Amino acid sequence: MSPNIVAILPELWTALGQTLLMLGIGLSAAVLLGGPLGVLLFLLGPGQSLERPALFGVINWLVNTVRSFPFIILLVALVPFTRLIAGTSIGPVAAAVPLSLAAIPYFARLVEQNLRDVPRGVIEAAHAMGASEWQIVRRVLLVEARSGLVLGLTVLAISFLSYSAVAGVVGGGIGDLAIRYGYYRFQTDVMVLTVAILIVLVQLIQFAGNGIARRLDKR
Repeated sequence: MSPNIVAILPELWTALGQTLLMLGIGLSAAVLLGGPLGVLLFLLGPGQSLERPALFGVINWLVNTVRSFPFIILLVALVPFTRLIAGTSIGPVAAAVPLSLAAIPYFARLVEQNLRDVPRGVIEAAHAMGASEWQIVRRVLLVEARSGLVLGLTVLAISFLSYSAVAGVVGGGIGDLAIRYGYYRFQTDVMVLTVAILIVLVQLIQFAGNGIARRLDKR
């Protein structure tokens, strides 16, 4: 182990914790807010039982607008809002604010797409048996799409792991470590180590996501 790596080991553990904190907050916001938003998009969409073209158009436009922002621009543009919410514009919690706002519409779109893959006949059968919209969402749509939703969340987690590295410019974490030591101080071994850690995290997330989705898939 090189002297450079030994010297940064205490910071490395802190940076790893900061990265996981940012990722955890972002994914929690995506599931708690983006999930219901995706269900709403599906229900209000064309051909659905609660079809509302005008409302669907507004929400669809908002989702597409937020998703169109490059993350680094969104990070900078939201500094005043981040300071209002987190009380500061630096640190992992502050970086989690733009991460969360980017994750919500991203996951909402994934949820909507997965619900559209649920066979139409299954939904119509539930309607014919007198199920309410809430029952159809909870017992039909989410159950039938659960494997795809897990895979969608896995894709989101991996994508936002790379976003958290970008957020390192204000939030710390692995990305900050790579920039400060690997880039500014030309410590190539530190840069290689941070990249290796990110690769391992991606592999673990993908492996876990695939395994959970396989267990939930009853087809």
